[in-house]
Parts: sequence; structure tokens; C-alpha cells
Amino acid sequence: MKTCKSNYLNSKNFLLSTCFIIFSYFSYGQNLQQRSNDVMYKKTITRALDLREKQNEGLHSKNHELTGLLIDAVIKNKITAYGNDSLTIKLTSTQFQERLKIPSAGPSINVNNPADTVDAYIAYGPDWRIQIPADEWYLAKDLYQLEIKEEIIFDKEKSKLVYNILSISLFIPADHLANIKGLQSVVASFSFNELKNNLFKNNPKAIWYNIQNEAQHKKLTDAFELRLFSSYIVRVSNAKDYYLADIYSDQKKGIMASLWAANELMEYEHHLWEY
Repeated sequence: MKTCKSNYLNSKNFLLSTCFIIFSYFSYGQNLQQRSNDVMYKKTITRALDLREKQNEGLHSKNHELTGLLIDAVIKNKITAYGNDSLTIKLTSTQFQERLKIPSAGPSINVNNPADTVDAYIAYGPDWRIQIPADEWYLAKDLYQLEIKEEIIFDKEKSKLVYNILSISLFIPADHLANIKGLQSVVASFSFNELKNNLFKNNPKAIWYNIQNEAQHKKLTDAFELRLFSSYIVRVSNAKDYYLADIYSDQKKGIMASLWAANELMEYEHHLWEY
């Protein structure tokens, strides 16, 4: 009789445990669904940063250049470089370095191509192998144009706007003297989460240099999350994925549109607390 009672109690406890696990599983799933429903508002914004601006000097201090960290990490295969800010096309280290090559005004010579060697002989003479200009690459200090792509989310549970940085893109400046094309071109884009975990974390070189107080240097992750940078809006999410410069062809109107977009976001955040 005692054995039967014991078996009954064990079976009952097993059923209760099973029901609790099932209930917890579905509750967890509902919480996840509810969590996504807490996002009441979202905009995707692209911001341009010029590292030559005074407020951005902390990101571009000597031997601690953010651009230098990115270039070195890609070459050493510590982080992944992407061909666009959607982070869908991966670049190899070789492809990345090719994009950093400074274009030469002279002929492009492939020593393995007989036609090119003939052209080189005509252009430089018998000593063409010595006369061909050596390849050069842009250095970290040459690359001072960045773009940040981020989501601005209003979370009704936290009752605040949250800035979620998605990617950082590195560009060759259009106004650089070595850029004979005179066009801004993307070098690569990087996942901000990957940068935080694989590059910025525990890296003594990954600092935001505090020019006001050397005792208060910040980690790069903190610098971005605390918004310690100066930027201006160049794109607000739209159906055609146009930049503001594409919508407003006139430069003056494009600048005004950037300021208007920033004011609209600030006004939206202000009005959140009136309800």
C-alpha cells in the first residue's frame, strides 16, 4: 500500500513539474512577444561624422585613431568588413586593402600581362620595372569621414527613446588631395556589436581621448553610447532609401533638411512627456 502511495505521489510531482515547465515556456514566449510589442516608434537614421571637428578629436587622437583600429583589425582578421551598411556583403582582407589603395594618375601596370609591360616600356623606358610608382595606401589619419547608422526606438516599457547603433562605415574623403576622382567612396562598414565585443572590449588603444581632462579618458563603447560625438543627419529611413542630398539637390536645401530632421526628432522626444 505504501509503495502504491509513493508511486502516486511521484507521478503527481512529475505531472506538476511538467506543467510548470510548459507554463514557463509559454509565458517566456509571451514575454518575448510582448517585449517586441513595446516598441511604439522606430526610425532608422544615418549620421555623418567628420573626425576633424573639435568635438570629434577624441576619436581621432594620435596613435588612438578609430580609423587605425578598424584598418588594423580587418588586416589581422579580428573583425569582419562589409561592403555596405546593411552588413550583407562580406569583404576579404585583400578586397578591403584594395579599397584603401591610392589611385595613381599614371597607367595601371600588371607585370604578368604582356600588353601592360609593353605600355610600361613605352612610358618609362628600359628601366620600367624601377620607374613604376610603388603602390600607396591611405593611412588612418587620411580617413576622417565616417557614417553611423542607428535605430531610434521609443520603448513604452522603459518610457524613453533608445539609440541603437547598427553599423559604422568608413569612407575615403572626397576632398582628400590624393583622391583624384574627387568622390567620396565607401571603404567598408562594420557591425557595431562586433566592434564592441571583438575590438573595443579590453583594448587599451580603444579609447576616447578626453582633451579637457586626461584622467577621464573613456572607452570607445562608452563614448558612442554617451553620444560624445558631433554629427549631422544625412539620411532618414524612406521607401526609396534616398539620402537627403538625393531628395534636395541644392546643397543649401540639403543642409536645411538635415537641421529640420534633427529638430523633428528632438521635438518628438519633447512631446512624448506631454501625454
